Amino acid sequence: MTVLVEKPVSALAPSANRTLLAVRDLNVSFAVGTGRHQKINHVVKNVSLELSAGRCLAIVGESGSGKSVTARTLVGLPGRNAVVEAGQLEVANQDALTLSERLWRQVRGKDIGFILQDALVSLDPLRPVGKEIEEALRLHGWGNAASRRRKAIELLDSVGVPQPDLRARQRPDELSGGLRQRALIASAIALDPALVIADEPTTALDVTVQAQVLDLLAAMKARGTGIILISHDLSVVSRLADDVAVMRGGAIVEQGPVREVLGNPQHEYTRALLDAVPSAHTKGTPLTKEGRSGIIATSDRPRRVRAENSGPVLEARGLGKSYDGPDGIRREVVHDVSFNLAAGETLGIVGESGSGKSTTAKLALAMLAPDTGEVLLDGEPWSSLSTNQRRPRRRRVTVVYQDPLSSFDPRWNAERILVDALDPQDFTTAQTRRERVAELAGQVGLQVEHLEKHPLQLSGGQRQRLAIARALAPEPEVIVLDEAVSALDVSVQAQVLDLLTNLQAQLGLSYLFISHDLGVIHHMSDRVLVMKDGKAVEQGTADQIFNQPEHPYTQELLASLPRLEINENTTRTITA
Repeated sequence: MTVLVEKPVSALAPSANRTLLAVRDLNVSFAVGTGRHQKINHVVKNVSLELSAGRCLAIVGESGSGKSVTARTLVGLPGRNAVVEAGQLEVANQDALTLSERLWRQVRGKDIGFILQDALVSLDPLRPVGKEIEEALRLHGWGNAASRRRKAIELLDSVGVPQPDLRARQRPDELSGGLRQRALIASAIALDPALVIADEPTTALDVTVQAQVLDLLAAMKARGTGIILISHDLSVVSRLADDVAVMRGGAIVEQGPVREVLGNPQHEYTRALLDAVPSAHTKGTPLTKEGRSGIIATSDRPRRVRAENSGPVLEARGLGKSYDGPDGIRREVVHDVSFNLAAGETLGIVGESGSGKSTTAKLALAMLAPDTGEVLLDGEPWSSLSTNQRRPRRRRVTVVYQDPLSSFDPRWNAERILVDALDPQDFTTAQTRRERVAELAGQVGLQVEHLEKHPLQLSGGQRQRLAIARALAPEPEVIVLDEAVSALDVSVQAQVLDLLTNLQAQLGLSYLFISHDLGVIHHMSDRVLVMKDGKAVEQGTADQIFNQPEHPYTQELLASLPRLEINENTTRTITA
């Protein structure tokens, strides 16, 4: 029996060359099942890492590569049934292999800050985000109630949250994804920890706010903070990290200084990651080997053909929408927005968090009723109809969200989710339903065995493919994609973008593509609408918007676009 002797945990003194992290031969396994049927899933394999104060080490890799499990292990949260083994595992001056949960609670927050990717799940849905930050301070005995309130507002302001005193009083569900992520970052850095482990900290952020957060992390690094950055965004890695480790299948396949690894990658997987990044130069070309070979999404269904002179499939006229804030003041979140979407076209809507993009999407879907203006579908009233009047046409417009897991019934497997999306009038027998579900799965690259699984048993990329299949099930004319690829790593994102492009070509679909990611918008869109503070400030073709922007805000957005600095002579502008 091993007895853990609890050592007192003390604050870490700053030192320029002090080692904050030393990991040698880290292995993490999970026991799945019981008895004779138990299997050991080896997810992190012989990983060795080192980090000194004032430096940033990035860990990159696709979904399931083991990078997030590695990050969670470094803060003592590897997960249930985890078996952690290592020749050495020293984190923030602590032997992590001997820390009890009580000591881990002292270390986390004070000496190690942990920024999670999924802010909606990580933040308490029942209390304002300001209280969340105050709680992080209170648990470690910082200040009194009044000073903690002031500090929470200062922290929200430091990570680029507008109107921080107002936002501090709002619950997570009242904030956009970008605002939630910034609140989570503020909570993690509240006590200025010596080591910050950031798991996809900028995934939900637009380019301008992303730049602010990266500047904040860079300033922390300059003051001596060590940063472990988990990211699929190679431009972010290029900007912030000193060194990079590329993970695949639980192991590190390539490691070294950022300029060497990204500028002259030796491993084929690293080269594939770089090739998969959407940008201006990839427009009109597939991002993946499967996309280039044309084997993604095959279907016998005929392409939808509309009359040559028919008008827009979807048209918005002067849309406006207002809400009452927690301070009782009514604020207009969408103001006089107009656009049209032609058959087979992709209209990209871009703007920073809180610009009104997602509200505009909900108005187009008729999930919200506009205060002013109207939406037309195939030239006929859409938003002005009653729910009963709209129901027969609802199948023409479907949606894919950023987080499909929240929109699935966790009790249903993938097959039932797709069956539920079918029109029972078109598929009247169990046999025809099974055939259509199998066809949908094939179109989005899911295998038959995936249909038996529940959403939690699928990877992030598989769940997004399932969400796309569900959106295809009613055979729509328009699919609204609201940040549909922002949570995916670069290789899975590339597969999904190629999939969407191929489906559009085959089926004549129209996409309303909402994203904060300028690289994705440029790669996918025929035309682009730029939003700021609820208004459409500029519209045009993708090439016009990206090459000759007229509005100062559009120019500011493009100036904030991260650049992947491959080497001294080569710079690529890539996804934000």
